[in-house]
Amino acid sequence: MTAMKRVVILGRGGAGKSTLAATLGTATGLPVIELDKHFWGPVLEATPPDRWAAVQGELARADQWIMDGDLGPYDVLEVRLRRADTVLLLDYSFPRCAWQALRRSRERTDFWLWVWSWRRRNRPLLLKAITAHAPDAQLHVLRNPRATARFVAQVRDDQNSGRP
Repeated sequence: MTAMKRVVILGRGGAGKSTLAATLGTATGLPVIELDKHFWGPVLEATPPDRWAAVQGELARADQWIMDGDLGPYDVLEVRLRRADTVLLLDYSFPRCAWQALRRSRERTDFWLWVWSWRRRNRPLLLKAITAHAPDAQLHVLRNPRATARFVAQVRDDQNSGRP
């Protein structure tokens, strides 16, 4: 595995993107940027697309980062994909993600519609965007927590052995 410097983490709501970002941040020393904190206003209003693109441009300008977040239909994904060298796509099942989301907090109806339709609607759009805007990035599609744990273990092994 080549060295990760700019990592984008995508996936269905409730998949554990923020948890993975924090774990990888600890393992690699890369700074973690939780996009939800930059995107949603105080009463959960979405940042307008042009402003969101500008905010991401500023965040992505840094040399190293892990950005976690998949904002579904509100996102302007290409901005961070253009700078990414690694893309992690958490492709977990609906029941797993729904359970995690229910345990985490109450969510709005639009969130549940997005979570329900993610694999059919959003996943193909994400894969197309990754191909178009991050063609040289390493793409890792992680389909369950075991695959994610194996990925994290490999990153830790690489870090501990001094491999890039």
